[in-house]
Amino acid sequence: MMEIKILGGGCPKCHRLEAVTREAVQDLGLEARFTKVKTMPEIMAYNVMTTPALVVDEKVLSSGRIPSREEIKGWLAELTN
Repeated sequence: MMEIKILGGGCPKCHRLEAVTREAVQDLGLEARFTKVKTMPEIMAYNVMTTPALVVDEKVLSSGRIPSREEIKGWLAELTN
């Protein structure tokens, strides 16, 4: 099972990133566990300076923006191969 973390304080952009990522996971038929990382010390542990950020299986895939659904699907497909 894939471990997906959304890093951010819970702002609208963080919620949107989670929604788009959930859609991408569903499109690909993957199983994933989602976790929200909200505290600054936890976020800084990933060397992320701007949120929202997307972390999949402990790898930071994006930060400071909301990637497109297709972009996220491409990353997830690469990680599952």
